[in-house]
Amino acid sequence: MTYIEIVPPDDARGRLADLYAEAQVRAGKVFHILQMMSPNPAVLDASVRLYAAIMLGPSGLGRARREMIATVVSRANDCFY
Repeated sequence: MTYIEIVPPDDARGRLADLYAEAQVRAGKVFHILQMMSPNPAVLDASVRLYAAIMLGPSGLGRARREMIATVVSRANDCFY
């Protein structure tokens, strides 16, 4: 099994600490999927911006429909988050 050494929220500094703080405000915690990207804060930042563009940006689909699509795709991929 692959092992990625993560930076826990209490140890984060600089831009990573800022990204974790934003996650804390947004979701009430820093989910593990975000911590997995902690070795490269630029990747984490890009991932969060992509998610926001897809889920919150202009679209012909409403937020509820986007969430439903994300749920179905996650289920089809046996992903439980």
